[in-house]
Amino acid sequence: MAKNVLVLAEAKDGNLRNVTFEALNAARQISNGGTVVAAAFGTAAGNYADTLGHYGADKVVLVNNAKLDQYTTDGYMQALLRVIEHTNPDAIVLGHTAMGKDLAPRVAAKLELGLISDCTSIEVNGDEVIATRPIYSGKAFAKRKFKSGKLFLTVRPNNIGFDEPDTSRSVQKEELAVELSDDSLRTLVKEVVKKAASGVDLTEAKIIVSGGRGVKSADGFKLLYELADVLGAAVGASRGACDAGYCDYSLQIGQTGKVVTPDLYIACGISGAIQHLAGMSNSKVIVAINKDPEANIFQVADYGIVGDLFEVVPKLTEEFKKLLAEG
Repeated sequence: MAKNVLVLAEAKDGNLRNVTFEALNAARQISNGGTVVAAAFGTAAGNYADTLGHYGADKVVLVNNAKLDQYTTDGYMQALLRVIEHTNPDAIVLGHTAMGKDLAPRVAAKLELGLISDCTSIEVNGDEVIATRPIYSGKAFAKRKFKSGKLFLTVRPNNIGFDEPDTSRSVQKEELAVELSDDSLRTLVKEVVKKAASGVDLTEAKIIVSGGRGVKSADGFKLLYELADVLGAAVGASRGACDAGYCDYSLQIGQTGKVVTPDLYIACGISGAIQHLAGMSNSKVIVAINKDPEANIFQVADYGIVGDLFEVVPKLTEEFKKLLAEG
């Protein structure tokens, strides 16, 4: 049976995040020929409508309200509940991002719906939708399905994938007024101070160069940034490196940090504690560089280099420069 599916678009720095396109792809699978509706919030919502259509939305609901320009729990929850009431979807899909993790459980609780979070794949078998999600810090995977009510799920970034945009697709646009009183908003964002002016989004990066305690210092991370610049990669870190003050906690990957699934993960001076593996073990290809041949990271690595990262990483950087110059 065809289903109507609602996707909440998520943008960063004026651009739609890739996880939005993955959510649209998941929505198209779930809809089974039904209608995919995307909702976009804030005064820039109209700028995203055509792109959302190119990636699979049949209709875009625009909530043009300046109080939604920055994410706040109360504002987005009220707006999303209003959109759900207006569109009455059979299924709702959000990205499993900082926003999705905060928003989805609250909306699900408010509507008394079940929620399957952090989905890495979606299977559709007739009217049945089966979602796969990791459990036990990624050591196993569980398959879950909805028995009744609206389907509500969040998808892990960089897992579902998405097709190239179809620029020939047109999309229906509808504006929806959502009134938000100051009294109903317990949080007001006055300013956003960024720690990094630029760089690849860690959770959506295709390549990540990550450092651990073996990097030894903040200066040691400069080698990783040089390699990352050559590869167009993001830089990450273990909790040990963050705790030691080598880098900011915004780079932390692991059970208490960010969960990443890049195409290539280069682990430099990382021993492979279970908490770190929980955040990166589902990477498609893992390369480990460590002086200790018994380091646990080699147990999950596809390729291992036993050696001093201060010698290996600069050589890799130079070789990649040559290869990319030839290409």
